[in-house]
Amino acid sequence: MPYIKVYVFIMCFVVLLPIKSFATTFDSAYIEAFAKKFLEDKITPPKGGKTTITIANLDPRIIIKPCQQSLKANIPENYSGRNVNVKITCDDSISWKMYIPAKIEKTFAVLVATSTIEKGMILSEGNIDIQYLANNRIRGKKLSKKVAVIGSKAKKRIGKGRAISRKDVCLVCKGDTVTIIAKSAHFMIKTRGTALSDGNINQQIKVENARSGKIISPKVSATNQVTIDGKYENRYDVT
Repeated sequence: MPYIKVYVFIMCFVVLLPIKSFATTFDSAYIEAFAKKFLEDKITPPKGGKTTITIANLDPRIIIKPCQQSLKANIPENYSGRNVNVKITCDDSISWKMYIPAKIEKTFAVLVATSTIEKGMILSEGNIDIQYLANNRIRGKKLSKKVAVIGSKAKKRIGKGRAISRKDVCLVCKGDTVTIIAKSAHFMIKTRGTALSDGNINQQIKVENARSGKIISPKVSATNQVTIDGKYENRYDVT
């Protein structure tokens, strides 16, 4: 019948129409964001710290070809250091790839001097704070809790913005007059002494008992305070 011929003709015409391309055109902003998101998902932040990722801007003269496939990103398995090239690929019939430089910086929460702290000054809420610094800016064993140093003294000048390490401060400093405490579950004895070495919380130092003149080895328990286990009061002659 006539209408059947017309139908067949229309179907053949539809089949012979060129297939429309569904290729996506990406701009540089999308590619840069895609690379950054890949690195954020790929790299695990260090314990006690975080990772900051900076992607280089693509050269505006680069022509980014369309792609019918989902873009892929990759980096070398054994990359090291702060700099890495992110490989972006399109696995199309006519494939293409490009490399985007990126900087990966791992930073850690550390105590920092918010103003210059001169030798002998007391550390307080007013001159220290927690900030994130790159590992290459941290020397010595890093401190990450204010409570560990508040009330301690600077053993040397600490510049503004500098990370504070254990060797920079002493909760009890050599020459300080300290309270010696010997305690147990049933009693507590206090006396005075002189610190013969520097120390921070829970560190064992040498102290001369002011009353007996004996040298004992208590642990630093607070600012200008040391403690020994009460069951050793005779051995250490705290009285």
